[in-house]
Amino acid sequence: MSETTKLPGSGGEKYVPYSARKGNESIVYFTRDLSPAGLKKIYEKVNGTMTGKIGIKLHTGEPHGPNIIPRDWVKDLVQSEPELNGAAIVETNTYYDGDRYTTEQHRKTIKINGWTFCPVDIMDEEGTTTLPINGGKWMKEMSVGSHMTDYDSLLVLTHFKGHTMGGFGGSNKNIGIGCADGRLGKMWIHSRDSSGAQWGVAEEELMERITESTKATIDFFGKNITYINVMRNMSVSCDCEGVAAQPVVTPNVGILASLDILAADQACVDLLYAMKPEENHALVERIETRHGHRQLSYMKELGMGNDRYILIDLDNDEARISPAKAVENLKPFAG
Repeated sequence: MSETTKLPGSGGEKYVPYSARKGNESIVYFTRDLSPAGLKKIYEKVNGTMTGKIGIKLHTGEPHGPNIIPRDWVKDLVQSEPELNGAAIVETNTYYDGDRYTTEQHRKTIKINGWTFCPVDIMDEEGTTTLPINGGKWMKEMSVGSHMTDYDSLLVLTHFKGHTMGGFGGSNKNIGIGCADGRLGKMWIHSRDSSGAQWGVAEEELMERITESTKATIDFFGKNITYINVMRNMSVSCDCEGVAAQPVVTPNVGILASLDILAADQACVDLLYAMKPEENHALVERIETRHGHRQLSYMKELGMGNDRYILIDLDNDEARISPAKAVENLKPFAG
C-alpha cells in the first residue's frame, strides 16, 4: 500500500460504527467495579497466558499526576496473584525533557508517585535493542529498551484517556510509545528523520507509526501478552501532562480486558461513543481532531486483532451486552 492510499473507512477523523465492521469477534470482559477487587476480578479472566518472568507495562505518571491508575490497586493485584510474585513494572524514559527524561530523574518521579512496592525496570536504562516490524510501511524495526527481552510475558495495564497528539491513549499507545526507548524509538515515531522537528509527525502518519511500534512488541511476546484498560479519570490529556492535565469532564465507566489489543481499545472507544453528547463531547472532539481512529483501523490492517467483539458483563452473570447497555446510568465525574 502506498503512503497516500487508505482503505475505505480508515480516515482517522471518522468513527466507524459497529454495524459497518466486518470480520471475526474477540472476547472483551467488562466490569463497572473501579476498585482493587474489580481489577483483580477482571485480571483473572485473562491471566492464563501470564507465565515466566512478567513485566507490567503501565504509565507511572509525572510527579503527583492526579489521574494515573491508583498504585494501591496495582499493589493489591501484584501481591494477591501468585504468578505476579516477582513481576516488575516496566517503563522507558521520555522523549521530551522533563521529570522522566533521564533514568535518575525517572526514578525520583517513580518514588514520588509511590511505585515502591515492587521492582520498577526502566528498560532503556542500560541501552536499547531492536525488534522487527513485520508489514510496517514507515519502519522496519523498532528500538526498545534492552531489558524488554528479559521478560517472558507482558501485562499491559492501561489508563484509558485522551492524548494531545494521539487523540486517545489505550493499550496501543501504552505499548507503542511506552516501550520505545527514549532516544531512538520515540524519535523514530515522532520525527521523520533525526535532523527534523522533534514533533514533526501528526494525524494518520503518527497513528500508524505508533501502531507499527506496538506490533514489534506484541509480535515479540506472541500469546504471552494481555490487555486491561481502566476507564477512570479520563481527561483529554495524557498522564504525561501530570498536574497540568485538563480537568476531567467525562464520567467514569469501568475496566475492560481482552487478549486482543484491537478489541480492547475499540471497545473503550465504542463505550465512549455510546455516551450522551454532554458526557463524551470533550474526548470525542480530542479523538476526531487528532485523527485517533486511525490507530484502530491500522491495527486491523496489520492483522493485530478484531474490531468486532463480544462484550461480557462480569457484574451480570457474564451476560453479553452492548456498549449502550454498559454505559447506562453513568455517574458524573466526582473527583
